[in-house]
Amino acid sequence: MKYIAAPMVNQSDLPFRRLVENHGAMMSYTQMLIPERLLNDQEYLEFHLRDLTLWGSERNKPVVVQLCGNDPDMVVKGARQVQGYCDAIGTISIDLNLGCPQETAKDGHYGAYLLGQKDWPIVEGMVSSMSSSLAVPISAKLRLCQPLPKTYELSKRLEACGSSWVTLHARTVSARRRRQGAADLDVVKELKRHLNVPTISNGNVKEHADLKRNLLHTGADGLMVGETLLGNPCVFEEDDPDTTAVSLEYLSLCNKYPGTATLRTVQAHVRHFVEFQYQRRPWYHKFRTAITNATSVEEIEHLTRYKLAKWLGREPVKHDVDEADPHGFPSEDEKECRSVGDGQVEVEVMNGNISNCLDISPARKQPFASIDSQ
Repeated sequence: MKYIAAPMVNQSDLPFRRLVENHGAMMSYTQMLIPERLLNDQEYLEFHLRDLTLWGSERNKPVVVQLCGNDPDMVVKGARQVQGYCDAIGTISIDLNLGCPQETAKDGHYGAYLLGQKDWPIVEGMVSSMSSSLAVPISAKLRLCQPLPKTYELSKRLEACGSSWVTLHARTVSARRRRQGAADLDVVKELKRHLNVPTISNGNVKEHADLKRNLLHTGADGLMVGETLLGNPCVFEEDDPDTTAVSLEYLSLCNKYPGTATLRTVQAHVRHFVEFQYQRRPWYHKFRTAITNATSVEEIEHLTRYKLAKWLGREPVKHDVDEADPHGFPSEDEKECRSVGDGQVEVEVMNGNISNCLDISPARKQPFASIDSQ
């Protein structure tokens, strides 16, 4: 439970969760799911169940499903749809979102917009109903209350209602300025003193060294990281990632778990990997345009193997021998880059090695929300 990947809008897909777990995350959260849609939208339910089941017996690290809402009965019914497919600390867990700061949460009156004291009865009702009605542990993730001491009071109430742990993103609520200023880790430290259940800290991690600083300062039982993982999915390890290698690793996971990440999500992930280290390079705008215009994962892979390698001054990243011909010749459907004199000519034949992650998620019907830890 020490290092945890946060829930992020349209970015906590199965391939990405698996990627960060390959690089040090010990637990991961799904993106926030909407109970009403789990109950009334079969396509939405099937998409997210596929996200939770395709890993199957290979799953060896816990995943927590996060839900939102303001109706105890509806949240419990939605949780029952997914409670058999998620684990936490060796069992199963559902997390209640009390931290989403976005306008959609404000309009729907859920997430961080339930932190005002007048809405505490609703929050306590949801946590209590989930704890008593579900055969799984319940947790809650919240932001700072106003005034600050109310954060400790609400957290104690959540504990009393049955929350097995509490995660605090120690910033106040603002839809437009979600990460204005540093998170107040002193509040996390004080919260740890107030609670008997585990306290998870969230905020102020930009690089690997921040992990130790955060845990030492707060004394928290675990540390959740969100947006920083998007650029550096290896932040839990000490070395910065090789951009090409981590992009191809992610794309191979998209192939392994088809239909669990929309094309738009895949584009965003690979763009963030490259942006993390090379945003100021003169060719970055060309890369961004190319990946935005890509119409399949195959095109993104080709862009990564050949064009990105060329811009980085490297040799093209060829497929492994066993992925094509056992003698080392590319298969007839492989997109290959052959040397011709001092230049290179791209043979435009689509690569069949990575299947397209079809954009079939109901989430694509929603506006592409700004990326945020929920």
